[in-house]
Amino acid sequence: MAVYTDITEAELRAFLEPYDIGELLSYKGIAEGVENSNFLMHTEKGSFILTLYEKRVDRNDLPFFLGLMEHLAESGLTCPLPVHRRDGIVLGELAGRPAAVITFLEGMWPRRPTPDHCREVGKVAAMLHLSGRGFDRSRKNALSVRAWRPLWNQSAARADEVEPGLSREVEADLERLEENWPDGLPSGVIHADLFPDNVFFLGETLSGVIDFYFACNDLFAYDVAVCLNAWCFERDGAFNMTKGLALLSGYQSVRPVTAAEAEALPMLAHGAALRFFLTRLYDWLNVPDGAMVVKKDPMEYLRYMRFHRNIGSAAEYGLRQSGAESH
Repeated sequence: MAVYTDITEAELRAFLEPYDIGELLSYKGIAEGVENSNFLMHTEKGSFILTLYEKRVDRNDLPFFLGLMEHLAESGLTCPLPVHRRDGIVLGELAGRPAAVITFLEGMWPRRPTPDHCREVGKVAAMLHLSGRGFDRSRKNALSVRAWRPLWNQSAARADEVEPGLSREVEADLERLEENWPDGLPSGVIHADLFPDNVFFLGETLSGVIDFYFACNDLFAYDVAVCLNAWCFERDGAFNMTKGLALLSGYQSVRPVTAAEAEALPMLAHGAALRFFLTRLYDWLNVPDGAMVVKKDPMEYLRYMRFHRNIGSAAEYGLRQSGAESH
């Protein structure tokens, strides 16, 4: 469920009056998504997405997110665009929530990603990293390594309820990552949440990227690590080397990784798995059933953490070391 704040037709018509998108014909809530309330609207001028930004999104970050979408689109990356009102403003308020109208992007996200999907995702991640270089705003990653211990501390006392011994295991991983987290690698704007449900395809052709509400400035290779976790594991928890090879080769065809990035990739992939494990664990333990936050099983990412813990080099993910550059 992703409609946390309901709206009436009268409220919506009043909100849309300053927009030049024609008369509202119909609207309905969109079931997918986690963080915000989303509605699909049909008007005389086409289809649009209405997003109401819920409490877990900082209003002060919205100019970064919306501006980034416009910047990336101008650079040639296909993504939704915020629609400006006639007075030029893109962010309003509806039902007590910040709200924006976004263009509709055609396509479907892949429920069972193939290596071809993974290759295209690798390419678009690299395109995003290169395209973001000229963006004049920045935003720190609020869920990077420095945020993990405070987040863990909110769940640690109850972690063993999920699995006996989990607290000791996660503590050891956290200490290792804090002590060895790489620094000084190429960085810039990253998506930070490039999961299958945020990438649309028309057949095997990637039609665009959505949901930039975790985007931030961080290590490019960390974004690649997020993609490896999100795209290259099977439902039984096994890592699919063919998908890893496809994703990494796709990325390198646009932006070759440096030797230092290749060396750091196992640590970054381990950390990316821990980051999603911790947010899932927090929701699993602290959000009551029936609440407005979709709870996902943290054990999926615990299995990924255990896999990454034993990886010795990026070659085990499918990275061809000969493609890594030394600078």
